[in-house]
Amino acid sequence: MLIRRAPDIASSEITPESLYLDRRSFMAAASFAALDLAWPASRRRAGAFRDDDKPNSFEDITHYNNYYEFGVGKEDPAEYAGQLHTSPWKVEVSGEVAKPGNYDLDDLLRGQTIEERIYRHRCVEAWSMVIPWNGFPLRNLINRFQPSSRAKFVEFTTLLRPSEMPGQRSAVLPWPYVEGLRMDEAMHPLTLVVTGLYGRTLPNQNGAPLRIHVPWKYGFKSAKALVRIRFTEAQPLNTWNVAAPDEYGFYANVNPNVDHPRWSQARERRIGEFFRRPTLMFNGYGDQVASLYSGMDLRRWF
Repeated sequence: MLIRRAPDIASSEITPESLYLDRRSFMAAASFAALDLAWPASRRRAGAFRDDDKPNSFEDITHYNNYYEFGVGKEDPAEYAGQLHTSPWKVEVSGEVAKPGNYDLDDLLRGQTIEERIYRHRCVEAWSMVIPWNGFPLRNLINRFQPSSRAKFVEFTTLLRPSEMPGQRSAVLPWPYVEGLRMDEAMHPLTLVVTGLYGRTLPNQNGAPLRIHVPWKYGFKSAKALVRIRFTEAQPLNTWNVAAPDEYGFYANVNPNVDHPRWSQARERRIGEFFRRPTLMFNGYGDQVASLYSGMDLRRWF
């Protein structure tokens, strides 16, 4: 499935949400089978979409968001993000790569096969959603830029445009928003470049036109509205770690055994549900990603 701009998609071509949910068993198998044909089948199945992980509604996903560039309220992004212009769009690639440059969005997407994956998305305030993302593995882009052996980390910088992003007019965070991943995290087949959700073009309030999703980490690691990708030898200074180093580390792996200083992370409430459920280590993707942190003290490296 190739991505198209919203005006090019007829309403008759958009799968109704009710039909989509009826197809969830089929899509679960299909989405994870498409992760990477070279990835052993015995590992593709582990941590996959389960029967009790019904996707949240399109309304939930697009109207309850953490996106401080538009405001600190959960409803602020849906209210204010419509004023953001996402075309034309360029992404600057720099650092320890053979092919740096300013890339048009269409150029970055050209030749990519857009996959549909259903992931559990965890926020840092003990709430979660199940979201059917559309996108492709981040490593596809990374390989295209040809990073050198000196590239140990990838830094992501999001758009700075306070004229259209009213939250940036406040000092709630140092702007622009910056995140980072270790190279092996960025190259993992679960790490996704997101271009849409529920088969539709990615809404502004969810990070349009281009965002990252790292399903075993808390949601703030998934940088939105990307405008710069920089490959570095040194670990990047990510925004939340700079703003509150006693509360947020660099890795941000979901670890229910380590409480946030102001709340427990041992249980979570799925949006749309009343009761809380136990939070899963690595958000349920431990079989796929735990080996990335072998020998690390995950209470120290949080």
